[in-house]
This record gives sequence, structure tokens and C-alpha cells, in this order.
Amino acid sequence: MIEAHGPAAVHRYMTFVQENAAACVRRAVGRLADGEARVAMDGGGEIVVRTTVDAARGEAVLDFTGSSDQLASNFNAPSAIVDAAALYVFRTLVDDDIPLNAGCLAPLGVLTRPGSMLAPRRPAAVVAGNVETSQHVVDALYAALGVMANAQGSMNNFTFGDEQRQYYETLCGGAGATARADGASAVHTHMTNSRLTDPEILERRFPVRVESFGVRRGSGGAGRRRGGDGAVRRIRFLAPMEAALLSTRREHPPQGLAGGGPALAGAQRWITAAGEVKELPGCFSVKVQPGDVIEIETPGGGGFGAVVEA
Repeated sequence: MIEAHGPAAVHRYMTFVQENAAACVRRAVGRLADGEARVAMDGGGEIVVRTTVDAARGEAVLDFTGSSDQLASNFNAPSAIVDAAALYVFRTLVDDDIPLNAGCLAPLGVLTRPGSMLAPRRPAAVVAGNVETSQHVVDALYAALGVMANAQGSMNNFTFGDEQRQYYETLCGGAGATARADGASAVHTHMTNSRLTDPEILERRFPVRVESFGVRRGSGGAGRRRGGDGAVRRIRFLAPMEAALLSTRREHPPQGLAGGGPALAGAQRWITAAGEVKELPGCFSVKVQPGDVIEIETPGGGGFGAVVEA
């Protein structure tokens, strides 16, 4: 394009694309109102956001400064994660078909506090910030804006392997309900869209068997619009391996909005070959033996609106 039209013309059109995105977001902001939300994290910490909307100017301030101090765990998130989550949320509020670009952030002021879990200082650990805390930031924004109940809030990062083989997957769960629709069941929500390996390929390449994978019926939150259901996945190991899970929404279930009910929290267990059942925390690492099963139940999504009695 630069060779055909010159750098000046390309720069102008790049600017046009960003200005159009900013205008689309301003129109979306004009339909919103002030709000506040608090989202508790498993293991400690709370994300707090206050949204202040200037509808006339089409601008909004997203204030996360009330969030908890940085954590001793790895669930801190650099402020870039907060910017990305805000960009994602407000892009979804735009009805127009526009490319995702930095112009979407122009009408938004995103505030974080240095030393907090959303702007940690070195050497704070941040590995879970992208895959877990980001989901909670998105849920907090949607809740403060009154748009959507909490989704499952976790990528349910499941890994297993040995010295020769390693495998990593993220598991779907329930989406939060909105004023217009029930939440979808057994889908990847917000911050991940990865697909699982086909069972035939997984079982050919690894000494495991996928015993079941289905919808976790009844795990979505009740409401005028129901939250989506989570999923249940059972994997049996045919060789000694180490299995691990990095997840959240095990202690604090996804919350509903506007009177909607909460979803069921996630759960996981280790079923030994001898039949012993061991309940596991949301973050674990265990050495499994042949015949052992790891079963993971992912969270549902929160409901929207109170149920009206007939």
C-alpha cells in the first residue's frame, strides 16, 4: 500500500480507521450510565471498578484504583491487561462492524494504582494475570455497566505430561446472561477461544482416555435470563504422569446481575484406580498413576434479572 499510494496517504487512512472506531465507542458510551462492581478473587484479592460516564461527550473513566494491593500469589495482572480487557469490553458494545484498534480506547480513561494487583511492582508474579485475572476484570466491567452477569471467569488451564510429552488445554464453561438472552453453555468465554484437541488425536498421542466431556446441567445461575451451564471433563491416565490445574471461581462463584442468581462454582477431583475420591483445590499439581482419573467441573454463568412469580 505504501508503494502504491505513498506513506502519507496510508497514514491518513490509518488515522481515519482509528477515528471511526473512537466515534463508534463514543456512541456506545452515550447509552451507558455510572456504576460500580466488586469481584472477589479466589485466594484473596478483590477487583473494584467505578465507571463514570459523560454521555454528552461520549467518554468514560474506568477507575480500578480501589482494587486490592498486589498479591503474594501469581494472580497479579500488569496494567496492560486491564487496558486490553477494557478494549475488549467496549468493542463488544459497538454494533458496527469495525476492526479492533487503539481508537477504541481514545474515549476511555483507564485508571490503575501502582502497587495494586492490577499494576504490580517488580518482582510480583503475574503468570495467572493474563489467563485468570483478566476474566475477572472483564466481569467487573460488564457488571458495573449493567450489561452482563459474570461468566465462568476462568480458563481452567489443565496440563499434564512427563519428561517426553506435555499437553495443555483450556476448558469451556458457562457464559453470563444479559437482559436480552440466556448465557451460552459450555463455551469459551471472553479471554480465550482455543479449541480442544480431538479425542482421537489426543488418545493416539498421549497415554490417556477421554472418558466423558459434556454439559454440566443446572450449573448456570437462575434468573429471568438463565446463565449458561459449565462443562464436565473426565480424563483417565494410562501411564504415570503429573497433572496440574490453574483455575479460579472455585471459592467465589460467578455472580448474577440485576437480581439474577449465582452460578455453581467449579470443582475438581482425583479418582484413584482403587476408587478413592480426593477433592482438589482450584490450583493443584498431582502425580497420577495408571487407572487414575481427573474430573473437572467448570463454573456456569450468572443469571440476569429476578425471576417473576406467576
